[in-house]
Amino acid sequence: MSYIEMNKEAWEEAFNNRINGWGDAVVENLQASSAYYIQPALQAELDQLNLAGKHVAQFCCSNGRELLSICRHYGAVGTGFDIAENLIAQGQMHAKQLHVPCSFLAMNILDIGSEYHQKFDVILFTIGAITWFQDVNALFQVVSDCLKPKGIMLLHDFHPLMNMLPLPGEECYCDDAVRLLEHKYFTEEPWIENNGMGYISGDYASKTFTSFSHSISELVNSTIQSGMSVKLLNEYDYDIGLSDVYDAMGLPLSMLLMAEKV
Repeated sequence: MSYIEMNKEAWEEAFNNRINGWGDAVVENLQASSAYYIQPALQAELDQLNLAGKHVAQFCCSNGRELLSICRHYGAVGTGFDIAENLIAQGQMHAKQLHVPCSFLAMNILDIGSEYHQKFDVILFTIGAITWFQDVNALFQVVSDCLKPKGIMLLHDFHPLMNMLPLPGEECYCDDAVRLLEHKYFTEEPWIENNGMGYISGDYASKTFTSFSHSISELVNSTIQSGMSVKLLNEYDYDIGLSDVYDAMGLPLSMLLMAEKV
Protein backbone atom coordinates (compact mmCIF):
# COMPACT_ATOMS: atom_id res chain seq x y z
CA MET A 1 0.00 0.00 0.00
CA SER A 2 1.38 3.44 -0.95
CA TYR A 3 1.81 6.21 1.61
CA ILE A 4 -1.04 8.10 -0.09
CA GLU A 5 -3.41 5.15 0.30
CA MET A 6 -2.35 4.82 3.93
CA ASN A 7 -2.97 8.52 4.50
CA LYS A 8 -6.43 8.15 3.00
CA GLU A 9 -7.29 5.45 5.52
CA ALA A 10 -5.82 7.50 8.38
CA TRP A 11 -7.74 10.67 7.46
CA GLU A 12 -11.02 8.83 7.09
CA GLU A 13 -10.47 7.11 10.44
CA ALA A 14 -9.71 10.47 12.08
CA PHE A 15 -12.95 11.93 10.74
CA ASN A 16 -14.88 8.91 12.01
CA ASN A 17 -13.33 9.57 15.44
CA ARG A 18 -14.01 13.32 15.39
CA ILE A 19 -14.71 14.94 18.71
CA ASN A 20 -16.95 17.80 19.83
CA GLY A 21 -18.97 17.66 16.63
CA TRP A 22 -16.03 18.81 14.51
CA GLY A 23 -17.32 20.37 11.28
CA ASP A 24 -20.96 20.52 12.39
CA ALA A 25 -20.94 24.31 12.83
CA VAL A 26 -19.68 25.21 9.34
CA VAL A 27 -23.08 26.18 7.97
CA GLU A 28 -24.00 28.23 11.03
CA ASN A 29 -20.62 30.00 11.02
CA LEU A 30 -20.81 30.88 7.33
CA GLN A 31 -24.37 32.12 7.63
CA ALA A 32 -23.15 34.48 10.34
CA SER A 33 -20.01 35.59 8.46
CA SER A 34 -19.17 34.66 4.88
CA ALA A 35 -15.43 35.20 5.47
CA TYR A 36 -15.39 33.12 8.66
CA TYR A 37 -12.83 30.56 7.42
CA ILE A 38 -10.57 32.90 5.40
CA GLN A 39 -7.27 33.77 7.10
CA PRO A 40 -6.57 37.56 7.03
CA ALA A 41 -3.31 37.35 5.03
CA LEU A 42 -4.99 35.16 2.44
CA GLN A 43 -8.05 37.39 2.32
CA ALA A 44 -5.86 40.42 1.60
CA GLU A 45 -4.64 38.74 -1.59
CA LEU A 46 -8.00 37.26 -2.58
CA ASP A 47 -9.52 40.74 -2.30
CA GLN A 48 -7.32 41.81 -5.24
CA LEU A 49 -8.35 39.00 -7.61
CA ASN A 50 -11.92 39.99 -8.57
CA LEU A 51 -13.25 36.49 -7.93
CA ALA A 52 -16.94 37.05 -8.67
CA GLY A 53 -17.97 34.37 -11.17
CA LYS A 54 -14.44 32.93 -11.29
CA HIS A 55 -13.73 29.21 -10.84
CA VAL A 56 -11.67 28.50 -7.72
CA ALA A 57 -10.31 25.06 -6.86
CA GLN A 58 -8.88 23.96 -3.55
CA PHE A 59 -6.54 20.99 -3.51
CA CYS A 60 -6.64 19.02 -0.24
CA CYS A 61 -9.78 20.88 0.79
CA SER A 62 -10.63 18.76 3.87
CA ASN A 63 -14.36 19.26 4.54
CA GLY A 64 -14.48 22.27 2.22
CA ARG A 65 -15.06 24.92 4.87
CA GLU A 66 -12.46 27.35 3.47
CA LEU A 67 -13.59 26.93 -0.14
CA LEU A 68 -17.23 27.38 0.85
CA SER A 69 -16.23 30.53 2.70
CA ILE A 70 -14.38 31.91 -0.32
CA CYS A 71 -17.22 31.13 -2.74
CA ARG A 72 -19.89 32.57 -0.45
CA HIS A 73 -17.86 35.69 0.32
CA TYR A 74 -16.69 36.51 -3.21
CA GLY A 75 -19.43 35.00 -5.38
CA ALA A 76 -17.05 32.48 -6.93
CA VAL A 77 -17.70 28.95 -8.18
CA GLY A 78 -15.74 26.25 -6.39
CA THR A 79 -14.38 22.75 -6.87
CA GLY A 80 -12.74 21.00 -3.94
CA PHE A 81 -10.56 17.91 -4.10
CA ASP A 82 -9.56 15.73 -1.15
CA ILE A 83 -8.58 12.11 -0.71
CA ALA A 84 -10.88 11.41 2.26
CA GLU A 85 -14.37 10.39 1.13
CA ASN A 86 -16.13 11.20 4.39
CA LEU A 87 -14.62 14.69 4.56
CA ILE A 88 -15.77 15.31 1.00
CA ALA A 89 -19.27 14.05 1.87
CA GLN A 90 -19.52 16.63 4.64
CA GLY A 91 -18.46 19.37 2.21
CA GLN A 92 -21.09 18.26 -0.31
CA MET A 93 -23.77 18.35 2.37
CA HIS A 94 -22.79 21.83 3.54
CA ALA A 95 -22.69 23.18 -0.03
CA LYS A 96 -26.29 22.06 -0.53
CA GLN A 97 -27.39 23.54 2.78
CA LEU A 98 -25.73 26.86 1.99
CA HIS A 99 -26.82 26.90 -1.67
CA VAL A 100 -23.23 27.68 -2.65
CA PRO A 101 -22.05 26.63 -6.15
CA CYS A 102 -19.35 24.26 -4.94
CA SER A 103 -18.71 20.69 -6.02
CA PHE A 104 -16.46 18.28 -4.13
CA LEU A 105 -14.58 15.24 -5.40
CA ALA A 106 -12.85 12.49 -3.44
CA MET A 107 -9.62 11.60 -5.21
CA ASN A 108 -5.83 11.66 -5.11
CA ILE A 109 -4.74 15.11 -6.32
CA LEU A 110 -1.99 13.51 -8.41
CA ASP A 111 -4.66 11.55 -10.31
CA ILE A 112 -6.70 14.57 -11.44
CA GLY A 113 -7.45 13.95 -15.10
CA SER A 114 -7.27 15.97 -18.29
CA GLU A 115 -10.95 16.92 -18.00
CA TYR A 116 -9.82 19.50 -15.44
CA HIS A 117 -6.94 20.91 -17.50
CA GLN A 118 -7.11 24.70 -18.00
CA LYS A 119 -10.35 24.80 -16.02
CA PHE A 120 -9.56 26.95 -12.97
CA ASP A 121 -8.83 30.64 -12.50
CA VAL A 122 -7.36 30.08 -9.05
CA ILE A 123 -6.01 26.97 -7.30
CA LEU A 124 -5.55 27.19 -3.56
CA PHE A 125 -3.56 25.29 -0.95
CA THR A 126 -4.00 26.14 2.72
CA ILE A 127 -2.22 25.06 5.87
CA GLY A 128 -0.98 21.50 6.01
CA ALA A 129 -1.83 20.55 2.41
CA ILE A 130 1.46 20.16 0.55
CA THR A 131 3.11 18.27 3.40
CA TRP A 132 1.15 15.16 2.33
CA PHE A 133 3.07 14.96 -0.97
CA GLN A 134 6.60 13.68 -1.33
CA ASP A 135 7.14 15.10 -4.83
CA VAL A 136 6.26 18.79 -5.01
CA ASN A 137 7.29 18.97 -8.67
CA ALA A 138 4.61 16.43 -9.58
CA LEU A 139 2.04 18.22 -7.41
CA PHE A 140 2.70 21.65 -8.89
CA GLN A 141 2.65 20.24 -12.42
CA VAL A 142 -0.93 19.14 -11.76
CA VAL A 143 -1.66 22.68 -10.59
CA SER A 144 -0.15 24.18 -13.73
CA ASP A 145 -2.05 21.76 -15.96
CA CYS A 146 -5.35 22.63 -14.29
CA LEU A 147 -4.93 26.41 -14.33
CA LYS A 148 -6.17 28.56 -17.18
CA PRO A 149 -3.53 30.74 -18.87
CA LYS A 150 -2.65 33.54 -16.42
CA GLY A 151 -4.37 31.54 -13.69
CA ILE A 152 -3.18 31.97 -10.10
CA MET A 153 -1.84 29.46 -7.57
CA LEU A 154 -2.05 30.55 -3.93
CA LEU A 155 -0.21 28.66 -1.21
CA HIS A 156 -0.87 29.81 2.37
CA ASP A 157 0.84 27.45 4.78
CA PHE A 158 3.08 27.11 7.77
CA HIS A 159 6.67 28.15 7.05
CA PRO A 160 9.16 25.30 6.50
CA LEU A 161 11.07 26.58 9.53
CA MET A 162 8.19 25.31 11.67
CA ASN A 163 9.37 21.77 10.89
CA MET A 164 12.56 22.53 12.84
CA LEU A 165 10.81 23.71 15.99
CA PRO A 166 9.69 21.32 18.71
CA LEU A 167 6.00 21.72 19.47
CA PRO A 168 4.12 21.23 22.75
CA GLY A 169 3.58 17.53 23.28
CA GLU A 170 6.92 16.50 21.78
CA GLU A 171 9.52 15.08 24.17
CA CYS A 172 12.10 17.64 23.01
CA TYR A 173 9.84 20.64 23.69
CA CYS A 174 10.81 22.86 26.61
CA ASP A 175 9.07 26.05 27.72
CA ASP A 176 12.43 27.53 28.76
CA ALA A 177 14.10 27.01 25.37
CA VAL A 178 11.41 27.83 22.87
CA ARG A 179 13.88 29.03 20.20
CA LEU A 180 15.69 25.71 20.04
CA LEU A 181 15.90 24.26 16.52
CA GLU A 182 15.43 20.57 17.17
CA HIS A 183 14.74 19.10 13.72
CA LYS A 184 16.53 19.31 10.35
CA TYR A 185 15.52 21.84 7.71
CA PHE A 186 16.82 19.83 4.75
CA THR A 187 15.62 16.26 5.08
CA GLU A 188 14.02 13.59 2.93
CA GLU A 189 12.94 11.59 5.95
CA PRO A 190 9.14 11.50 6.28
CA TRP A 191 7.20 12.36 9.40
CA ILE A 192 5.47 9.22 10.66
CA GLU A 193 2.61 9.72 13.12
CA ASN A 194 0.15 7.31 14.72
CA ASN A 195 -1.68 9.47 17.24
CA GLY A 196 -4.69 10.74 15.32
CA MET A 197 -5.28 14.17 13.81
CA GLY A 198 -5.49 16.34 16.90
CA TYR A 199 -7.68 19.20 15.72
CA ILE A 200 -10.30 16.75 14.39
CA SER A 201 -10.05 13.68 16.57
CA GLY A 202 -7.84 14.37 19.54
CA ASP A 203 -5.13 11.83 20.29
CA TYR A 204 -5.66 8.09 19.88
CA ALA A 205 -3.74 5.09 18.53
CA SER A 206 -4.45 5.72 14.86
CA LYS A 207 -3.56 4.42 11.46
CA THR A 208 -0.36 5.86 10.02
CA PHE A 209 -0.05 9.41 8.72
CA THR A 210 2.99 10.05 6.51
CA SER A 211 4.01 13.60 5.60
CA PHE A 212 7.10 15.38 4.26
CA SER A 213 9.14 18.56 4.77
CA HIS A 214 9.77 20.95 1.89
CA SER A 215 12.19 23.89 1.87
CA ILE A 216 11.42 27.34 0.52
CA SER A 217 13.79 26.75 -2.40
CA GLU A 218 12.02 23.49 -3.25
CA LEU A 219 8.65 25.25 -3.30
CA VAL A 220 9.89 28.16 -5.42
CA ASN A 221 11.88 26.03 -7.86
CA SER A 222 9.04 23.54 -8.29
CA THR A 223 6.71 26.45 -9.03
CA ILE A 224 9.02 27.76 -11.76
CA GLN A 225 9.73 24.33 -13.23
CA SER A 226 6.00 23.68 -13.51
CA GLY A 227 5.44 26.63 -15.83
CA MET A 228 4.43 29.27 -13.30
CA SER A 229 6.10 32.53 -12.30
CA VAL A 230 6.35 33.65 -8.68
CA LYS A 231 4.52 36.93 -8.14
CA LEU A 232 4.63 37.17 -4.36
CA LEU A 233 6.31 35.49 -1.40
CA ASN A 234 5.44 36.78 2.06
CA GLU A 235 6.62 35.49 5.43
CA TYR A 236 4.91 36.13 8.77
CA ASP A 237 6.01 35.88 12.40
CA TYR A 238 2.86 34.05 13.49
CA ASP A 239 1.58 30.52 13.02
CA ILE A 240 -1.73 29.74 11.32
CA GLY A 241 -2.60 26.33 12.70
CA LEU A 242 0.11 24.36 14.50
CA SER A 243 0.87 26.28 17.70
CA ASP A 244 1.09 29.89 18.85
CA VAL A 245 3.97 29.33 21.31
CA TYR A 246 6.52 30.92 18.95
CA ASP A 247 4.39 33.83 17.73
CA ALA A 248 5.97 37.32 17.65
CA MET A 249 9.49 36.04 18.41
CA GLY A 250 10.95 37.17 15.11
CA LEU A 251 10.76 33.71 13.55
CA PRO A 252 9.17 32.99 10.15
CA LEU A 253 6.21 30.81 11.08
CA SER A 254 3.83 31.10 8.14
CA MET A 255 4.07 32.10 4.50
CA LEU A 256 2.05 33.00 1.43
CA LEU A 257 3.23 32.28 -2.10
CA MET A 258 1.39 33.52 -5.19
CA ALA A 259 2.29 32.34 -8.69
CA GLU A 260 0.83 32.89 -12.16
CA LYS A 261 0.70 30.35 -14.95
CA VAL A 262 2.91 31.52 -17.78
